[in-house]
Amino acid sequence: MRNIKTILIYFFVSLLISYPCSADVYRYIDKHGRVIFTDKPEHKGYKKLVRTWKGWVEQKKPQNFDWAGHQRRYDTTIRNIAKIYKLPHTLLHAVITVESWYNPNAVSRAGAIGLMQLMPETAKRYGVNNRRDVKENIDGGSRYLSDLLIMFNNNIRLALAAYNAGENAVKKYKNEIPPYKETQDYVRKVLKYYKKYQQTMI
Repeated sequence: MRNIKTILIYFFVSLLISYPCSADVYRYIDKHGRVIFTDKPEHKGYKKLVRTWKGWVEQKKPQNFDWAGHQRRYDTTIRNIAKIYKLPHTLLHAVITVESWYNPNAVSRAGAIGLMQLMPETAKRYGVNNRRDVKENIDGGSRYLSDLLIMFNNNIRLALAAYNAGENAVKKYKNEIPPYKETQDYVRKVLKYYKKYQQTMI
């Protein structure tokens, strides 16, 4: 069993290295526990993996999770922190929706945790001791987003791209959204929710 797992790991690593950044990678675990990776899924059982600066992660809406209820529950906290960092509360709501669907216990395979999916380095940078603590997580993520907006001259698209792919990736591509499909999709999704919340959240 260990040899099989080792082979699968090596195969996955070689697969990711050989694929260009824009390629899609899908994973399927069959009834025998075997893990299959491909760029051409054959059925709906395959789950898409997306590449971010946090690593390769599977992003999906949690099943049987009352995200709408959590959205209402955390709304006051989000609005209060948004005021502190002079951010639109609707933008924070949009980021949290795409990052975690308001699940404070959300954990990516790369180790990002909480509503705004903070990595250990980012949490340490902004003094977040408990990434699962709702207030601490939102505060740290909001400070980071605020800094990114300042860094990229209040360009929301670039700030969001940097939040997803890392600020150095945006700088690498001369202050343009990196040519990563996942990052481009991320920016598009957040802006979609941002526009929606601007119309529905007063």
